[in-house]
Amino acid sequence: MTITIALDAMGGDNAPREICKGAALACQEFSDLEIVLTGDAEKIKPCLAGASMEARKRLRVVHAAEAVAMDEQPVTAIRKKRDSSMRIAMEMVRAGEAQGCLSAGNTGAIVAGGVLVVGKLPTIDRPALGVPLPTINRWTFLLDVGASVRARPVNLYQYARMGNVYSKKILNVAEPEIALLSNGTEEIKGDEVVAEARETLAKSGLNFKGYVEGDDVPWGRADVVVCDGFMGNVLLKFGEGLMQGARSIIAEEMGHRFLPKVGMLFMIPMVKALWARFNYEKYGGTPLLGVKGTVVKAHGRSKALAILGALSAARNFIVRDGVGQIREELE
Repeated sequence: MTITIALDAMGGDNAPREICKGAALACQEFSDLEIVLTGDAEKIKPCLAGASMEARKRLRVVHAAEAVAMDEQPVTAIRKKRDSSMRIAMEMVRAGEAQGCLSAGNTGAIVAGGVLVVGKLPTIDRPALGVPLPTINRWTFLLDVGASVRARPVNLYQYARMGNVYSKKILNVAEPEIALLSNGTEEIKGDEVVAEARETLAKSGLNFKGYVEGDDVPWGRADVVVCDGFMGNVLLKFGEGLMQGARSIIAEEMGHRFLPKVGMLFMIPMVKALWARFNYEKYGGTPLLGVKGTVVKAHGRSKALAILGALSAARNFIVRDGVGQIREELE
């Protein structure tokens, strides 16, 4: 079976060159993948010149005269820019011409397009962006990481149910442990929204373990961690910055000392393996859960390898029928 993914070639800081390179890499990696690049055809086609003949057979370009900028007002951009590369990619999903779409562009516009163009599942009040995080002893699925700034108790409850499905069906966890992110693990902690969500989840039949704090997440104290989009986005960006900062500090200190340089020669394989384990480029995309089709957000700074990772994540979500599994769970 051929899997078709519509890829917004104009979204992100490194579009369209790195987006196109990532698409070509994905076609080389997955023989069942066909990618439709939406965007300015005159800018896209030269970026595909270096792709192999085999990859080019499964790369198609659909021209879009407009693009959604990173700083545009999301809902306005989706509604008014009907010929934008992002909107056309999403319309292909709605029309059944593609099984999924991917963009590294404006996060708010991706969420707005997921709701207004692809359509929201009828049992979901608000969709959520979720990201699987490699932790000490397991994968932890964190959501929401930016689809909505604030959440009501019912939203957190729905996020937990969607996270439970993703952890089971995509990450292969038999009985996911679910927790709410709070400012302490005691039952008296949390604001009114978190406390009410806690009461609902305790009666839900899910494998709910209560609260976790921010420092519990890297240790993998739960399979699914639920929070509002503001907290989730701050936590995610802090983790990314911490890893990048640690890498830079180690490199800087190594440059100042001779003996550590010698010792580092023996540590290079370990350091490379550690960086590969926590490098967001390898794991790529963040699925928008709660919409009627597969919509995946890639990091705004994505280069070719990150786009490859995001396309891999989108393909996996489609193969495992992530949308259908969530619909079934919530109905």
